[in-house]
Amino acid sequence: MLYVIIGVLVIICSLLILKIVTMRRAAEEICSQLETILSEDTNAVIGISSSDKKLRALASTLDNRLRELRREQLRYINGDRELKEAVTNISHDLRTPLTAITGYLDLMKNMEKSPELENYLKIIEGRAEAMSQLTEELFRYSVILSNEGLNTPEETNIGTVLEDCIIGYYAALTGKGITPQVEICGAKIVRTLDKAALSRVFANLMNNALKYSGGNLIIKLKEPCIITFTNSAPSMTQTQVERLFDRFYTVEAARNATGLGLSIARTFIEQMDGSINASLSNGSLTITIIL
Repeated sequence: MLYVIIGVLVIICSLLILKIVTMRRAAEEICSQLETILSEDTNAVIGISSSDKKLRALASTLDNRLRELRREQLRYINGDRELKEAVTNISHDLRTPLTAITGYLDLMKNMEKSPELENYLKIIEGRAEAMSQLTEELFRYSVILSNEGLNTPEETNIGTVLEDCIIGYYAALTGKGITPQVEICGAKIVRTLDKAALSRVFANLMNNALKYSGGNLIIKLKEPCIITFTNSAPSMTQTQVERLFDRFYTVEAARNATGLGLSIARTFIEQMDGSINASLSNGSLTITIIL
């Protein structure tokens, strides 16, 4: 009788071991196929060798969720494409009337007019110029998003590009009472990237400092290739910092700001396989670029 019980227990244990092995194999199959489906653009479904109802139900549930995920992804891709096309079309549509307005303003400059009218024309001209700049910014952004914004990469001395940008903005900075403190390491740091795009990134960060700095600006370049722009921002909140790189977001409702400057900077840096982020500490904003 004891031998019979032992035999039954052995059979039960063997069946349990077989069940566990089968379930583990099915779990491995689900994990492997799920990783493949998520990493590749495929409509494949998850198939398992196990006949266990619960495991097959799990695979079926995952398939349903994957189909929903694909539909959402397709909706996002189409919506993003439509947004890019809309931005491009809007910028083109605005360019034509703005060109006409600028042309008529030039004609009116040569006409005899009263001092009051002269003042009005200067105001209109200033607003038209600001609108033209904003429209151009929108157009450039749409080009960048379409991955046509980068030129052929070349070996670029990061320190030289940064120094040239600082020199170009030095008069504008000092005009606002900002004397930049610059710390560039002595080592020559070279990266293969789009030099013009990097210069545009630095320019956008300088413009950001011009608009929002509380009176100081610290620019550093250190090895291996870390660039930081730090300026006082006493009124800025953490919520605002987290949104700085969002499209069309501005800290203040400035008349000549699209909220695209830092978003463009982020897009360029990511296209160059780098990273850019912002942090707030003790009332100072720091934007860090790593290439």
